[in-house]
Amino acid sequence: MAEFRMPSLGADMDAGVLLEWLVRPGDTVRKGDVVAVVDTSKAAIEVECFTSGTVERLLVEPGTRVPVGAPLATIAAAEGEPAEVPPVPAAPPAAPPVGLPPREPPVGVSPVTSPLVRRLAAERGVDLTAVRGTGPGGRITHADVERHAAAAAAPPPTAPPTAPPPAAPPTPAERRVRASPLARRLAAELGVDLATVQGTGRDGAISADDVRLAAETAPPTRDEGERRRENMRVAIAALMARSKREVPHYYLSETIDLAPAMAWLRERNRALPVPERIVPAVLLLKASARAAARVSEVNGFWQDDRFVPGSGVHLGVAIALRGGGLVAPAIHDADQRDLHDLMATLRDLVTRTRAGRLRGGEMSDPTITISNLGDQGVESIFGVIYPPQVALVGFGRVTDRPWAVDGLLGVRPTVTASLAGDHRATDGATGARYLQALSQLLQTPEEL
Repeated sequence: MAEFRMPSLGADMDAGVLLEWLVRPGDTVRKGDVVAVVDTSKAAIEVECFTSGTVERLLVEPGTRVPVGAPLATIAAAEGEPAEVPPVPAAPPAAPPVGLPPREPPVGVSPVTSPLVRRLAAERGVDLTAVRGTGPGGRITHADVERHAAAAAAPPPTAPPTAPPPAAPPTPAERRVRASPLARRLAAELGVDLATVQGTGRDGAISADDVRLAAETAPPTRDEGERRRENMRVAIAALMARSKREVPHYYLSETIDLAPAMAWLRERNRALPVPERIVPAVLLLKASARAAARVSEVNGFWQDDRFVPGSGVHLGVAIALRGGGLVAPAIHDADQRDLHDLMATLRDLVTRTRAGRLRGGEMSDPTITISNLGDQGVESIFGVIYPPQVALVGFGRVTDRPWAVDGLLGVRPTVTASLAGDHRATDGATGARYLQALSQLLQTPEEL
């Protein structure tokens, strides 16, 4: 028997509010399935299951505030699965360019679905590989399955359809709003009247996505926007105060010649369609990740008075939110991704972050954070480390500067890269090796 517990979605999180269950007792779940939505001080996060098996009991009602580590549900582990799953190391993270909407997955490839969606598909006889998902990140929703089943069952029309006469609007007594707990909470936060929202869920139920879509037609009220910004600023303030109080920072910077990288990037992008072109920020992310793999002392956590290396290079990317504040979800194994994969992942991550659709695994384990304020006109940034991480890398804007190469003076595109290091884990010599590795990698972009 395994217990599904409230996860730590950042070192500044001591509790979270369970907003919504996406499973029911008796459902079969697989490792990585999204089973619940949890509200933190920064965002509503989709939480994955870390074991496979059958849901036995849901121990907490939606709307309940639950401490980190407290049991939320019990799961009978599938054969071959461990009874308990070790906790994921927690590290909260610290604006890349605004991304394009994530690409839709091609038909024939089934994205992540919830157990309830798989059960509904089985009941309706729907092949999930033939369904195009319209949910976050291309996930298949209940409405997608229902539409696919209805389309498959509908007979071909024998005559042009005629529009039915308009129905009289229902009275308030006739209208019974059906909405998920998360949808009701979002509606209250965004000032959306549920009676005006068209539900796309089962039997017309209103989902969180329906509320978000309705909210796009009108911005949040001034009071609501201020309240949400205030909550996030309080959380950020507490974490940053802890960092400056506990972490002995040191700072280094280096101005890097980007002429080889920019020339290589222009040549490569010339042969690509516009939607597939790579932006300079992706080169900086990939080089940062590769440098962290080479100088592994900056990639990990300070825990129990010692340095604990990261299990991989998981870049926390600082993303500014349109309503104020920022979050830094992780791009996992960034050093091993090719540039096109990294570009697509960045687009998707920015879009979902600003739509409030992050997953727990993206918030729980960044090993080093990157903050890029170049698009804000800043020349350099000296950031504050996100504990328990031990380093933060900053990039300013790309600027043309006089630069001498082989004794000849010219004008070259440059960027100032900075490193904020934790002096308990590393010293200036280690930080200098990291910045040197970063610069060397950007001189040979074809190797990225």
